[in-house]
Amino acid sequence: MTFVTKLTLQSGDRAVLERVVSEIATAVERKGAEMKGPHPSPPETLRVPQHKRTTGGETFDSWSYTVYTRTIEIVGHDDVARGVMDRSLPEGVHLGVEVEQVRPLGSS
Repeated sequence: MTFVTKLTLQSGDRAVLERVVSEIATAVERKGAEMKGPHPSPPETLRVPQHKRTTGGETFDSWSYTVYTRTIEIVGHDDVARGVMDRSLPEGVHLGVEVEQVRPLGSS
């Protein structure tokens, strides 16, 4: 059975995110693992209302920020995926991990 590790990286700083994704891709290639991606998702702009008082009512202009997302899939090579997850990431970069077990066709 093969495991597919899906890494989702998010950040509000596009340049830092691209650097981290590039470093991960280089490390995975160096180890000879199969990698799919990075796949970019459309940037998401979030808006947060800011109230002038804790009781509500009058507000300042909403605070808005953009979140950039990249997805990478590492097929097999659990040790390589584990090494990527153990890396220290810059502040502001969030890493989400999903692991899926894939069975070959015809197996039960």
